[in-house]
Amino acid sequence: MVFSSTVFLFMFLPATILLYFAMPKLRAKNVMLALLSVVFYAWGEPFWVILLILCSVLNYICGLLIGKFRNKWQANAAILLSIVINLGLLAVFKYADFFIESINSVASLSLPTTGITLPIGISFYTFQALSYSIDVFKGRVGVQKSFPDFLLFVSLFPQLIAGPILRYSDIEKQLADRKTTMEGFATGATRFLCGLGKKVLIANYAGAVVEKLLSGGGFASLTVAGAWLGIVLYAFQIYFDFSGYSDMAIGLGRIFGFSYPENFDHPYMSKSITEFWRRWHISLGSFFRDYVYIPLGGNRRGLLRQVRNMVIVWGLTGLWHGASWNFVIWGLWFFLFLFLEKLVGEKRLSAVPGVLRLLGTFFIVLIGWVFFYFTRMSDVASMLASMFGGAPGGAINTETRLALINNIPLLLLCIVASTNFFARFARAFVEAMQAKSVSMAVFSIPTIVYNLALMTLCTISLIGSTHNPFIYYRF
Repeated sequence: MVFSSTVFLFMFLPATILLYFAMPKLRAKNVMLALLSVVFYAWGEPFWVILLILCSVLNYICGLLIGKFRNKWQANAAILLSIVINLGLLAVFKYADFFIESINSVASLSLPTTGITLPIGISFYTFQALSYSIDVFKGRVGVQKSFPDFLLFVSLFPQLIAGPILRYSDIEKQLADRKTTMEGFATGATRFLCGLGKKVLIANYAGAVVEKLLSGGGFASLTVAGAWLGIVLYAFQIYFDFSGYSDMAIGLGRIFGFSYPENFDHPYMSKSITEFWRRWHISLGSFFRDYVYIPLGGNRRGLLRQVRNMVIVWGLTGLWHGASWNFVIWGLWFFLFLFLEKLVGEKRLSAVPGVLRLLGTFFIVLIGWVFFYFTRMSDVASMLASMFGGAPGGAINTETRLALINNIPLLLLCIVASTNFFARFARAFVEAMQAKSVSMAVFSIPTIVYNLALMTLCTISLIGSTHNPFIYYRF
């Protein structure tokens, strides 16, 4: 079940809100929300929901053992078991066939693959469960003794499928004590609808053009202009798709009284690759920093070890996104420029005009998205050749020219919406209303009109469209 579906919007979500607020106490609300989250997951994964529950049970037990036998061998065994469980699930369900195929390719063997399908969201909930066990072991958080509350942490449906990746410390206190208010509900609903608009009104339309231009790796008639139009729109598609989902998750969490950390901060406004990764998928970047990079030694112990640590982190970052070598290369592509920026230094980089740094960063990110989009390296090579003058269809043809002209409004919308323009406008509007001491009732009218208009447009678009995938579901 996806957030941008009529089933979710008009059946599951209203029913969940009614059942949740019908519960008299927070304990009952948590139990109800945990059960509904399991139902949400089972809707799309009726069999692999067993894996989600099993993962939750085993990590819950590991947490109890770590808390009971702290600083003893039993606690060490429990944290080792948690690591083996979570990474083992990823190894079997996400990477087993990748490793087998790689061995077959290198050693010219014919080992059979498992054919196991990838459970939705496994990369997210295993990382969350693992971070809990590590943080309990390190003494950063307390042990959660209520299994319904722990299950809620792992399976909370707003962020279960595609993040943001939650730390237990993010919501530890909120599980035991949180309040739902009308203001929070209204704020959450507006944030959810903003994310829905990003997904349905921008990402879906950009994705339809990308699919037409680049789908299937058919390069026979691709032009230089078509290649650049396709990859630029893909960059905007993946941003509005994923940041839209994060906005919806944060908004839904707010409706139920949870406060989630931000996951995106206008990354295409970045003036360096280092800045880009501070703004893009923030929860994943901080996870690898805190649980991989720093434990490896971080920036300490000399340049060579720092390079080694960065290579490991960015290789794993790429591999986390998919069991394919193109994702590993995508991660190492960013490592290369992150390392170069460290060598050059921020002071020297800042001497370059801001516009040039902005355009240069976006250019590097665009090339990276080529590695991300195409899983076969032969397609990556053909796409790069097409972008830099070797397109079979020449520089531009009539079809590409029409596609470019017809999508100028979409491109302009993507550019403006990827900046902080709308956020600044909203803040200015709120400050102006507060300065004039406008009553809350009057102040809320524009928000209600905005929400209703956005919901209406999204519903019309969903009913009339068949292109509605979430890109990050496959990760």
